[in-house]
Amino acid sequence: KIKPMGIPPDSGFSRNALEEKGENWWIESTSEKIQKAAKSLMDKEESVRWHATRGKNPIQFTMLPHLLNIIRQNFVVFEPFVSDIDWAASIFEIVERSRNVIMHSGELSKRDVARLGTAFRDWNSQVAT
Repeated sequence: KIKPMGIPPDSGFSRNALEEKGENWWIESTSEKIQKAAKSLMDKEESVRWHATRGKNPIQFTMLPHLLNIIRQNFVVFEPFVSDIDWAASIFEIVERSRNVIMHSGELSKRDVARLGTAFRDWNSQVAT
């Protein structure tokens, strides 16, 4: 079974950042641009009470390119999980390309689905804690 690639707030990623940087890791380790983007999505989802939200933690509202930037900017914290940032970037590119097709009413080919499945399995194997 393929797990989603999202980063739960209690994941090793967040735990490591919290342990390394302290409770203010989000404020201290992410750019203002990323913080504003996440806050905007949080506020937007909060106003729609009839639908479930992604969560309560800003990391859950972080878009893939921003998440990769957080990893790049704080690589020393995330290196135990992602030892090669270029590999991580390639996984993110596969996922984002497929996401864009789906979100714009396209269909993934069987080959694309297989590629995405491989990317998810590889990611989960690499970062699992």
